[in-house]
Amino acid sequence: GSLWLLDHLYPPGAGTYPSLEAWTLATALLADTRTLRVGHLTLNAQLRHPALLAKMAATLDHISGGRLDLGLGSGSYAEEHRRAGIRFGGLADRSSRLDEYLAALHSIFSSSPASFTGSYFTIRELPCLPLPVQETHPPIHVGGIGRETTLPTAARWADTLNVPAYGVDKLPQIMRAADAACEAIGRDPASLRRSIQAVLVCVAEDASLPAALDTARRRYGGSGWNLESAGYFGTPDRIAERMLEHRELGIDQFVLLPFDRGKGEVLSLLAEEVLPRCA
Repeated sequence: GSLWLLDHLYPPGAGTYPSLEAWTLATALLADTRTLRVGHLTLNAQLRHPALLAKMAATLDHISGGRLDLGLGSGSYAEEHRRAGIRFGGLADRSSRLDEYLAALHSIFSSSPASFTGSYFTIRELPCLPLPVQETHPPIHVGGIGRETTLPTAARWADTLNVPAYGVDKLPQIMRAADAACEAIGRDPASLRRSIQAVLVCVAEDASLPAALDTARRRYGGSGWNLESAGYFGTPDRIAERMLEHRELGIDQFVLLPFDRGKGEVLSLLAEEVLPRCA
């Protein structure tokens, strides 16, 4: 199993809600567990220089015995950047920066010392020892569905493309576009794994579903979560059926946000009732 974290200075739209810094939290979780994999969907490439992140990732990969997943994104919440005084930039600029960021990471993970020259980053004979435990680096996940930007970047640099909740109801088209992005650079599309993010509203019986959905709408009602069109809701048999439908479309990893935030029975239902049906 795996656990995925957000990477924000504060929860978007909820600045009064307490939250912990994502990389520090990942370190604590990996140090205190033995089999759990931990990643972020996604780390904000605006917040950390690639040379620093590469060193952080290599270190945490060693601490955890190779249980780190490395999710990267271009930054998604402009207001957070404005409040912190951190440059945000337009979509084209952030997308170009992310592509170069990933290229720099690959360069650092490929050899030590590493050199890289780009428009945003310049690295000269930089050692990064020890290199990560995982060959040749922690699995890299890129999240998004943009045909002109994100999908080509994922095809070039990612091990896994993550489709955020807002794109799940367009999966067939996105899968075809991801295949085309791979083929355009001569990459076997089957080598790019696919994952999705979705809100999970799993209940033991149908009678409990209306109240659970009301809670889910309060907590995940924004358009970005796409609850009504892309959410997983129902009893375990319905959740399993929907997961199998998405598996047929090429999805092999599911990142689910339990509507009860892990404080109720959803995780138990997932482990004991849903996953056995998907085996």
